[in-house]
Amino acid sequence: MLGACTVFLGGCADVKLTDYKQPDAPIKQAWSQKTPVSATETVRPDWWREFRDPYLDDLVKRAVEGNIDIKILAARTRVANAQIGEARAGALPSLDAGAGASFEKSTGQKLSKSFNLGTQVNWELDIWGKVEKGAQAQEAEFQATEADWRAGYLNLLAGVSTSYFQILQFDEQIARQRTALDKNRQILGIYESMHKNGLLPNTRVLQQRAEVNRLSRDLLDLNRSRDLAGNALSTLLGIPAGDFRVPTGELQQRISLPEVPNGLPLELLKRRPDIVAAEYRVLAAHNLIGQAKLAQLPSVSMTGRAGSSALGIGDLLKAFTFSFLPSINIPLLDPGVKARVRTSEAEIKVAEEEYRRSVINAYEEVENALVNLDSHKKQHDELQQQADNLSIVATQIEGQLREGVVSQLEVFETQRSLLGAQLALLANHQLILSDTVTLYKALGGGWPPVEVRNARQ
Repeated sequence: MLGACTVFLGGCADVKLTDYKQPDAPIKQAWSQKTPVSATETVRPDWWREFRDPYLDDLVKRAVEGNIDIKILAARTRVANAQIGEARAGALPSLDAGAGASFEKSTGQKLSKSFNLGTQVNWELDIWGKVEKGAQAQEAEFQATEADWRAGYLNLLAGVSTSYFQILQFDEQIARQRTALDKNRQILGIYESMHKNGLLPNTRVLQQRAEVNRLSRDLLDLNRSRDLAGNALSTLLGIPAGDFRVPTGELQQRISLPEVPNGLPLELLKRRPDIVAAEYRVLAAHNLIGQAKLAQLPSVSMTGRAGSSALGIGDLLKAFTFSFLPSINIPLLDPGVKARVRTSEAEIKVAEEEYRRSVINAYEEVENALVNLDSHKKQHDELQQQADNLSIVATQIEGQLREGVVSQLEVFETQRSLLGAQLALLANHQLILSDTVTLYKALGGGWPPVEVRNARQ
């Protein structure tokens, strides 16, 4: 009879299951920006050590241990893992036991007492693998949440690194700004003395005071930016803002510029955690379609009952009643079952498009990082030459000042131009470091490649 029902339902409903295949997505064969490093090399898992700064290593360790977002992602992973057992429990028998008593007293009648004891076992046999398909879907979701954790880990390390670099950049800018401010205050003193002796017009003194005001304002803004970057880093470390401060340092002396290995575009699809997570969610949706299709088939349940009833507690164990009730449930006219199949088929389309979006965004992120890194490195050469040339000019102008050939104002203008070039070079150095971090993250951050499939295959 069961076989006949199955044949009948098979003609009415689509219960054929298909093997999972990776969704179609645009494929790149090579990156547009060529790097001097071989494409066969891959990013190291501890890529931040390439910057050769022990303090950064310590910050990364503290962030991984204390960051709240990472802890939330880890907790979600544990929830998803527990839900695998919850999904698989649907294929196991359930046992209920109970006991009761009844006391009844009517006018003119004696107290009537009765006691009962009973147990029941229910077991829906997973003969078609419907429960197993649901468990596989949850296993895929668990793998996706693990990949979410890896993506969060990468974002955290990138955020810690770039925030730290910004802080060191601000420290170096603040030091240079203070030097420039002290020098301009000295110049202001000289101008005020010359004005008193009638050697300099008042307008020149006012111009110099305005320059001191500008430098003071910029210094205040740099200190503000430094404090805000420190607060952002504290949050990444899981420390209340204001309770942690990075020691003052110099970016260009402290952080080395590493050579960044490249990665092939095809490797990106298996290494980037966000892409892996998106594909696992496609696999989960694929398994849910299978579960929904199998729900159209008959279900077989076994129910067993055993119990006893007596007027006294001592008589409960003298006699028992047993029953065994097998049953078949055939979902002939359950519109919810067919609607669930259509919903699952629509949901997998969403998951596939989200996977493709992750792939496209990943390509853009890598390409942008390569473009920025290449451009900023070329700008670095130009800025270095500019700073070197202005340094020579400043030295020569100071020599001419001692000989009385040029005025103090010309020295000031030259020094201001040199300071601007040095600050531009410093900002460029920080951009190259940030581009490098972005590229490490975009290429998958050293995570090993993942083959997306059901865990039990």
